[in-house]
Parts: sequence; C-alpha cells; structure tokens
Amino acid sequence: MREPSLSDVALFAAVVQAGGFRSAAQSKGLSASSLSDCVRRLEADVGVRLLNRTTRSVTPTAAGERLLERVRPALQEIAAAFNDLDDDAHRPVGTLRLNVPVPVARYMLPDLLARFLRLYPGVNVEVTMENTFIDVIAAGYDAGVRYEESLARDMIAVPIGPRRQRFVAAASPDYLESRGTPQHPAELEGHDLLGHRFESGKVGTFEFEKDGRTFRIPPRGQLLTSCHDLRIAGAVAGLGIVYTFEEFIRDQLAEGNLVPILEDWWQAFEGPYLYYHGRRHMPSPLRAFVDFLKAQTRN
Repeated sequence: MREPSLSDVALFAAVVQAGGFRSAAQSKGLSASSLSDCVRRLEADVGVRLLNRTTRSVTPTAAGERLLERVRPALQEIAAAFNDLDDDAHRPVGTLRLNVPVPVARYMLPDLLARFLRLYPGVNVEVTMENTFIDVIAAGYDAGVRYEESLARDMIAVPIGPRRQRFVAAASPDYLESRGTPQHPAELEGHDLLGHRFESGKVGTFEFEKDGRTFRIPPRGQLLTSCHDLRIAGAVAGLGIVYTFEEFIRDQLAEGNLVPILEDWWQAFEGPYLYYHGRRHMPSPLRAFVDFLKAQTRN
C-alpha cells in the first residue's frame, strides 16, 4: 500500500460530510471531477473502495466508515491548529459546526447567531437540526445542543438560551366548543391528542405535573407525525389537542387560533445546554462561541 496523501484523506471526509461530490467541490473551491479523482487516488493508494457511488447518492462503504471514524478527530485537530495560526484573542477564524434540536434552531439560534457573527466576521457557522443525542465529535461537529441529557464524563456543558421553558397544551376554539374543555389531565382520555413521533420511532406522551402528582397520557387521535408544523396546523384546524414547546404556538395563542387548557398542569423544564468535548483542543470559533454564551449568562 502506498502512503496516502493527507489532502486526499481530508477531501474524502469532505465528500462524506457534504453527501456528494458536487456540494463538497463547491465548499472546497474545486471541480467535482478533480475531487472525484482525488478520492479514486486515495482508494488506489489504500487498495480498498471507500465510497459507494450511484447516480443519486454517495455513501461510505464499511471500510470508508471505519477509516472516517479513525481519521476524523485527527483532521479536526489539524484544522484547528491551522485556524489558530490566524487567530488572536479577538479575531477567531474558521467554521463552527453545531448539531441542535429543532426548538433551538428555530427560536434561540437566530438571535444568538446574529449577534455572535456580527462580533466575529471571520467565523462561519454550519447548523444541522437533529433531535437524537449523538456523539458530536464522531459525527464531525464541534458541539451539540440538547436538553437534560446525560453527558459523558469528558463533555462540558454550557447554558444556552432561556433557562426555563414550558410545554403548553392547547386546542382550537371550535374543537373545545364541540368536545368540551378538559379541567383535569384525566379527562384527556376522551379527547383526540395530536401525537409526535421522534426520529427514534418513539411516540411522545402528554405529561402533566402539579403538586407532586404526574399524569402521563399516550396520544390517541387521527394524526401522528414527526412534523411539528403539521401537528400545530392540525390543532388549529380542529383535529385535536396539541402539547408542545410554548415557543412553537406562541403566535397562535396570541391570535386566538389556539386556546390554552390545563395551564396549572403545564410542565416546566430546564433550558438547553451547549455541550462539547472537554479533552479535545477547542477550535477558535468554538472557543469564541462558548465565551459569548458565558457572557450572555452573566448579563
């Protein structure tokens, strides 16, 4: 086996990260054909096919996955080292890659990132929305954002966004007029509850709490979906009761399209955290973002 080029290894990782040659080529300022040649050269050097190529998709082979798992942390360290050559205390440069859940991406990051990026014009941010808990380093991200997750010992968590949030229950005026307004969570047994299915396949329960008493009711109704917008639209259309992040339906509540119910039983919970690897060298964009979040907390 010939010694492979580190540049070819990095380009192979970029193709997998982008999900194809065209997108990776645009981000690297290369042509798709030259990028394809680099990956073929790498495959020839190692003597193993690393990518499955079809007209619709480009995915790593089992060997490619194993290689990525081993080299990705090293590539990230190399990129961070070069970033630091151009870095000083006030001018970090490079790309910050974040993996965040839907509520954070929609309702917290827009304002935070607008202020952060104005402070650091040399930083770019890539955001992926995903609700499942992942190994951010193995997946190629600098940091993740999650709610109340059990973090590994070598992970560091920093508060991001509001520190208290709520799930709220609501239904349309027409639905409540025809089906009645429940006064206690136990009465939800006779109502249509619009369910949410997570990426894992699990269906979320309606969970209410008051004075140490907790009620968990599995959703039952005509609509079950992984799409928050569809579930909320279904509630506005009168299909049933929705139970979701307060931020998701704030406008509908304010406009009267949805009416709050069971307010004394709404569940409050701690806000999200940014988490990252504590033993890994921090790229300058991540270090700047962590410092920025800590400053928001102090203020």
